Amino acid sequence: MNSLPSQGRPSPRLLGAAPHRLMFFVGSSNLLLAMAWWAAWLVSARWPGVLQMHQPDPYAGWLHAFIMQYQVLPSFFFGFLLTTFPKWMGQPEFERWRYAPVGVGLMGGQLATLLGVLGWEAGITVGLWMTIAGWLAGVATLAPLTWREAGTTWHARSCLAALLLGLVGLAAWTAAMLGASAMWVMASIKLGTFGLLLPVYFTVAHRMFPFFASRVVPGYEAWRPFWLLAAMWPLVLGHMLLELFHAYGWLWLVDLPLLALSALMLWKWWPRGDKPGLLTVLFVGLAWLPLAFALYTTQSIAYELTGVYWLGRGPAHALFVGFFGSVLVAMVTRVTQGHAGQKLYMPAVAWFAFVAIQVVAAARVLAEALPDMLAWHAIAAVGWLVAFLPWVLRLGRIYLSPRADGRPG
Repeated sequence: MNSLPSQGRPSPRLLGAAPHRLMFFVGSSNLLLAMAWWAAWLVSARWPGVLQMHQPDPYAGWLHAFIMQYQVLPSFFFGFLLTTFPKWMGQPEFERWRYAPVGVGLMGGQLATLLGVLGWEAGITVGLWMTIAGWLAGVATLAPLTWREAGTTWHARSCLAALLLGLVGLAAWTAAMLGASAMWVMASIKLGTFGLLLPVYFTVAHRMFPFFASRVVPGYEAWRPFWLLAAMWPLVLGHMLLELFHAYGWLWLVDLPLLALSALMLWKWWPRGDKPGLLTVLFVGLAWLPLAFALYTTQSIAYELTGVYWLGRGPAHALFVGFFGSVLVAMVTRVTQGHAGQKLYMPAVAWFAFVAIQVVAAARVLAEALPDMLAWHAIAAVGWLVAFLPWVLRLGRIYLSPRADGRPG
């Protein structure tokens, strides 16, 4: 364990005490910074007389997807996986020098990128290379554990496979920034969603959700057969390939099985009877996954029958905001409470963030069918900031403070 002070007032030095402190601090900070820019850009696009924003190159919508998929959410991923990989595989904890470069790369990468979207032309390039450096440091730290372990930890290997696909997505984005076709941007975005984010979320849920429930719900039987992971991978990659080839009318071939798979998980995992709020939010967040694939399936069949792309980006944002956003609040709150030496409960600001993000997700999905769609996009982005601000401020103080129980880490 790192030898950092365990008593006293909040200190930036404590960020280096454990991987989750540093990476969750980076992720939560970036969560607000990235959405503050995106909300401002949407407001300026809808009401140019109210606010004027720089129009970046590449297109702002593409940059929004890149920042969220390769900088913001991966900060949380790396924080969690750099903490849990050694535990899953019975290996020693990582030293600070192994995980600090990951945080520096991702934080510096996003700050430079955001300066780029605000007008510093070199910022997007600098941010990209810093992000790649942080990613490489993270993957180079995690990958050797899978080679050294005595057995086979399939959850670790599934997460590592997703991170490697994330590196492919970063390479595709880099190719586009160096002058390749815009199709490489699309490839990067689809790889980010269905090669990186969804597999990591799915894998961590498969490992942790039944485990969490079994710890607090009497008589709960943890059901997590490995065929779920085996079935997930070809289906999500199939969705990604069909989208890349614009075969939207055929997406139902993989989205219908994904709907059935995620609905089965929700039904089998949902704890019956009394359960604490910190557990309930995990499964409410999970409920967005079958809903997202129900929307994807409906959209695909309607497109095949009518040629009209009903629902637009609604299904994608049921996945992004509803599932990814809700589970982020639930998981980060639980991990933070536990590793801060505090009681495992949902603080008021976490409840506010979770409930508010349900409203934001619903608004963003419905925006595709409402008049003045762009206005609703802007409202949803501002709502994201309102939802997360109190929660992030509380998290920041925890990561800068000693553990409540006086233990190191």
